[in-house]
Amino acid sequence: MKKFLILSLMLGTVIFVVPTANAATTAAASAVADSQIRVQIGNNRRARTRIYTRIVRSGRNRYRETVRVTYRPNGRTRTQVLSRVRIGRNW
Repeated sequence: MKKFLILSLMLGTVIFVVPTANAATTAAASAVADSQIRVQIGNNRRARTRIYTRIVRSGRNRYRETVRVTYRPNGRTRTQVLSRVRIGRNW
């Protein structure tokens, strides 16, 4: 009896839900057919560059380095030190 009741409830919900899903897809299909889609390709393949300063210690001295980091499209990075200025001793 319990299995029969569960089975009848499942069939009842499937019959009730299927027609509403059909109506929704036909309405969405007509809306998609009316809209225009513009696709822009190729602007994300450039290398990005960032310049920043950092303070580093080398031995007993501290330096302020200006560094340029280039992020390439394939995931690699290139770091180049532009200038290094000694700012004091590290006691």
